[in-house]
Amino acid sequence: MKQHKIVIIGAGIAGLSACIRLRSQGHKVEVYEANDYPGGKLTAFEEKGYRFDMGPSLFTMPQFVEDIFKTAKKPIAHYFQYKKKSVVCNYFYEDGTTFSARADQQQFAKEASKTFNVAEETVLKYLEHSKTKYDLTASLFLEKSLHKVSTYLSKDTLNAMFKVNSLDINTTLADYNAKVFKDERLQQFYNRFATYNGSSPYQTPGIMSMIPHLEQYFGTYIPKGGMHQISMSLFQLAKDIGVKFHFNSKVEKILVEKKRAVGIVVKGKDISADVVVTNSDVVPTYRHLLKEHKAPEKVLQQPRSSSALIFYWGITKQFPELDLHNIFFSKDYKTEFDYIFNKKDVHHDPTVYINITSKDEPNDAPEGCENWFTMINVPSNTGQDWGTIITEARKNIIAKVSRLLKEDISQLIQCEAILDPRTIESRTQSYQGALYGASSNNKYAAFLRHPNFKQSIKNLYFCGGSVHPGGGIPLCLLSGKIVSELIEKAI
Repeated sequence: MKQHKIVIIGAGIAGLSACIRLRSQGHKVEVYEANDYPGGKLTAFEEKGYRFDMGPSLFTMPQFVEDIFKTAKKPIAHYFQYKKKSVVCNYFYEDGTTFSARADQQQFAKEASKTFNVAEETVLKYLEHSKTKYDLTASLFLEKSLHKVSTYLSKDTLNAMFKVNSLDINTTLADYNAKVFKDERLQQFYNRFATYNGSSPYQTPGIMSMIPHLEQYFGTYIPKGGMHQISMSLFQLAKDIGVKFHFNSKVEKILVEKKRAVGIVVKGKDISADVVVTNSDVVPTYRHLLKEHKAPEKVLQQPRSSSALIFYWGITKQFPELDLHNIFFSKDYKTEFDYIFNKKDVHHDPTVYINITSKDEPNDAPEGCENWFTMINVPSNTGQDWGTIITEARKNIIAKVSRLLKEDISQLIQCEAILDPRTIESRTQSYQGALYGASSNNKYAAFLRHPNFKQSIKNLYFCGGSVHPGGGIPLCLLSGKIVSELIEKAI
């Protein structure tokens, strides 16, 4: 195969996936990153003896990371190690109920039966149906381009179309869960999986009940060294196989001649390339890098997914009742999502996600202390008064968690850093600070996402959370794979 020069805009997790695969195909690959570090949202920082993962806090489907190392023909153990968790997450409800979600399906069903007064068979049947939905649709919606005719001619696609009625695409996730489970706490448990793609369970279709399958069947894991090691291990792998990185190098323009991408402009200098791959959010890509070209306005104007408000707290105590992952549920879940997607007033009873890597990585906090990644879902940034929202949210989070843990945590916070939709947008170029690009709040959302290529501009490709197949670590890794396969076929 002839070697081509490929430039990649952005060293996010999708860009890292793409650059390793393309370099493994024999191409000369260079990555241009505006920040001085790789990983995009998947980064970390340290303060007063505490280490915090800044971005995604849950690691699932490690096979997608393993596949990248296999492609590069490098032993993953030399770069990256992880272990499976026996408890996926601890849940706390306002009525005093606590529930530890076991990784083992049989144990999970048994514990759920006791806690929520539901038959074990009902829980196991729900999980089996989740698996069926995933198996029917994964090869179509996640692993291939939705915008190539060949995708729809496969046996898997025809099978999925034949069984479309079993996918529950004409009901909402919340309605589907309410039909299966009588206990509102268990409904809330399964509704929260809509947040995995930044959507509302009251709007996103019932097919999203496949998402629990990713946790319950494939398991959840903690990387040695924390979540940041995912991006750092891929970065090191990329360097070792010959990918060249340019940091503090913000791309100013994508060069196009005769309807063909021919390079980029960085710091006023033209850099030629045979192929251009952008890992930048699709909105700023068109608004800033392709200003002279017609933008797909229908795609760009889709409603954004939820964002996040995160407090990174150094806590001067250890809580044995907490695990690596913990969720403190809201009383009124529907009101919470009304706030997130309808931009209503500050929500006073948020669901709080607390992740504590120091449970498994003691060096992430001083002795006797814990590092809390304390997050609530919030709307994307459309000009809200974030100063007021942050102040009110902080007060409400502290009150809620203190009430449920029966201890005033405000007295235990030794250090604090804050990440909100504005800073997410400024640091990662994610439009409006949305974590997953466009939301998946309608059944056609997958088809409305931007393709991994540009039909009207040859040799221009797109990867990352704002394009197909979507946001989150597994899907971003897959978008890099899809792009590499498209390029391999095209050139």
